[in-house]
Amino acid sequence: MTDLPTSAAPLRIGTRGSLLALAQAHETRDRLMAAFDLRRDAFEVVVIKTTGDRVQDRSLSEIGGKGLFTREIEDALLSGEIDIAVHSMKDMPTLQPDGLLIDAYLPREDPRDAFITLDGGSIADLPRGATVGTSSLRRRAQLMHRRPDLNVVEFRGNLQTRMTKLRDGVAQATFLAMAGLIRLGMDEVPRRPMDLSDMLPALAQGAIGIERRADDARMAEMLAAVHDRETGLRLDCERAFLLTLDGSCQTPIAGLAELDGGTLRFRGEILRPDGSEVLATSGDCPAEEGAALGTRMAQDLLDRAPDGFFDWRS
Repeated sequence: MTDLPTSAAPLRIGTRGSLLALAQAHETRDRLMAAFDLRRDAFEVVVIKTTGDRVQDRSLSEIGGKGLFTREIEDALLSGEIDIAVHSMKDMPTLQPDGLLIDAYLPREDPRDAFITLDGGSIADLPRGATVGTSSLRRRAQLMHRRPDLNVVEFRGNLQTRMTKLRDGVAQATFLAMAGLIRLGMDEVPRRPMDLSDMLPALAQGAIGIERRADDARMAEMLAAVHDRETGLRLDCERAFLLTLDGSCQTPIAGLAELDGGTLRFRGEILRPDGSEVLATSGDCPAEEGAALGTRMAQDLLDRAPDGFFDWRS
């Protein structure tokens, strides 16, 4: 293609400033470098601080949900300050602002949750009344469903902050995404990957999405070269499920789509925030029909939910 980025006119990649966000931006840059035989100086990583990064003393649900980690970056993309934006897809609202779209995903990393303690123990090893820290309503609800005897507290911050809190005794355990630990090379962090039968992950966990302006044909062509089709098929299903349920950071929803040859299999669930009730669903379809399956599985849960189940969403 013509009009490739150069050191004089670099491709500007917008991202949050956390270590994980930067690692994801660098992976995007490196894949584009390899796909088009470009030098590193043909790219500029632009760090944009978001509301979710600035406000650390309140839960995500209190201050506005998923858009907290995307709004300022999307504003920069719409204004032309950056050319593309790199996101953790589990943080993304299901609908993009007018003029923006996400149609490129990098290969998905391990989608499971990691249970973190200083001694590498499991949830079953925690004594009654032990304190677990998490900022995720989903993880809170899933944990309270399994271990209602535990004390679950609000827990935000990066990996280093959370490990310090564990060492200081603020909590005995916490959760992180396996994908983040792997992408950061954090092999030294004691963790136990959560079995999917015990804890389904957030929708799209472990996936990196690249957002662009809808009318930017050059970016569309470049991103198509690094798009991972399998990840796209899986996220078509998961995000359709989330969209139909009107999911946000204030909604305990979990699910995972997996490919087995030409078949896509999906498992999903919704929970009451206190973990007192869980509704689960599952199904399969041809790989290309994932969006329809996600919608159908979500509608199944909506149809089966007892009166009052969704009162907490208002």
